[in-house]
Amino acid sequence: MSEITYVRGDATTPSGKGVKVIAHVCNDIGGWGKGFVLAVSRRWPEPETAYRAWHRDRARNDFGLGAVQLVRVDRYLWVANMIGQRGIRTGSKGVPVRYEAIGTALGTLADRAVELGASVHMPRIGCGLAGGKWSRVEPLISDRLTTRGVAVTVYDHDG
Repeated sequence: MSEITYVRGDATTPSGKGVKVIAHVCNDIGGWGKGFVLAVSRRWPEPETAYRAWHRDRARNDFGLGAVQLVRVDRYLWVANMIGQRGIRTGSKGVPVRYEAIGTALGTLADRAVELGASVHMPRIGCGLAGGKWSRVEPLISDRLTTRGVAVTVYDHDG
């Protein structure tokens, strides 16, 4: 079984060789404009374009909590848009993060990572604007990804 590797750095410039997937959490209302997605959009237009089209056509596709959209941005690099938060604001139902949806998305991501022979790279998903706790997200990553032999690197950004 693999372990999660923690490094300082930018998850949009993943380290190592081979096929890589950058995973991040998106909301279920079509919003893209704060947090880690800004760093993604600075590097590649495709993930945002694909996410917005996926949301726009949601009546005819699987867009919703727990869904995953893999977008190829380079020969050996993909971005996984994972729907893991309900809305964007903390309100009467608490913070936007939805751990069950993140768990479901990570399970789907694991299947795709195994198919691609890819490692997975991410910031501390669900713990920024979504308001989640890493102590709840980390076990989901271990359970869904590392137990399947998928190498996971988590990036803590400087600054």
